[in-house]
Amino acid sequence: MTSTATVPAAATEPLTGRGQRPGRRIWSYWRFYLALSPFYILFAVFGLYPMLSTIVLAFQRWDGLSARRFTGLGNFEFLVHDPTFWTALENTIVLFFMSTVPTLVIALLLAVMLQSAVRFTNVYRIAYFIPNVTSLVAMAIFFSSIFSTNFGLVNAALRSLGIPQQDWLGQPWGIKIAISTMIVWQWVGYNTLIYLAGLQAIPKEQYEAAKVDGAGPVRTLFSITLPQLRPVILFTVVISTIGGLQTFTEPQVMVGNSGGTGQSGMTVVLLFYRTAFLDNDYGYAAAIALSIFLLVLLFTAINWRIFRGRSDDR
Repeated sequence: MTSTATVPAAATEPLTGRGQRPGRRIWSYWRFYLALSPFYILFAVFGLYPMLSTIVLAFQRWDGLSARRFTGLGNFEFLVHDPTFWTALENTIVLFFMSTVPTLVIALLLAVMLQSAVRFTNVYRIAYFIPNVTSLVAMAIFFSSIFSTNFGLVNAALRSLGIPQQDWLGQPWGIKIAISTMIVWQWVGYNTLIYLAGLQAIPKEQYEAAKVDGAGPVRTLFSITLPQLRPVILFTVVISTIGGLQTFTEPQVMVGNSGGTGQSGMTVVLLFYRTAFLDNDYGYAAAIALSIFLLVLLFTAINWRIFRGRSDDR
């Protein structure tokens, strides 16, 4: 008499769910990957391929018509010894600090005031956000007229106070002040709404407890508001850093492709545009583009380390 061993039913059933083989599990989600595929295709064509092509082009010489010629580190050697690049880099960093720091400070103060406002809150929110959705070129033309030497509103205000008018767009620091003022006006409202959303997420019980303990507005700001807003501040600083170091439209419209007097409005991105599309030196322009990427990466890492490090210390 022979006995047959019975195999458990669970062992004969196909693996599904968590017990399914990795390859079959991935294949079972093919519909979802198919639905997401347009994004990856578009990113590969318009994002990944241009980035890789830029990296390869940075080591070549090409005018857009003739054959490409490999030059190794020749473009980067020229970049290091190019005084125009260092001038553009200095202008970019100066404009970054002149615009980004005031933008974030003013936005935080406006958000705190808007949080305590009782009436017309929605009207204020719409008014703050309007500059961010307005055409950048139109705003640059508008600010060019505001800082105009003869008919500008700024010089009109100076004359009314008995102060001599200034050639804002004809002198180095005047150009920087005009450009940074426009950037502040454009981005204050956007950051204000982000800070306002962060403020509304802070529990009101903390403010009530601080008030019971006798803490004033300044102590409450530094002991409750700023520590609770640190992740939001980190986000705005990183985003503002990325945008501030890629300033292009403002100086390009207000002072032209030359960068204005003494090239004081020449930024790194504006130099990249002029090198690529006016001088047709695409290899050197690609090297400038890589330098912009490294500059943004460096400043972003510094800001992340500062704010993230302080958050970890707590």
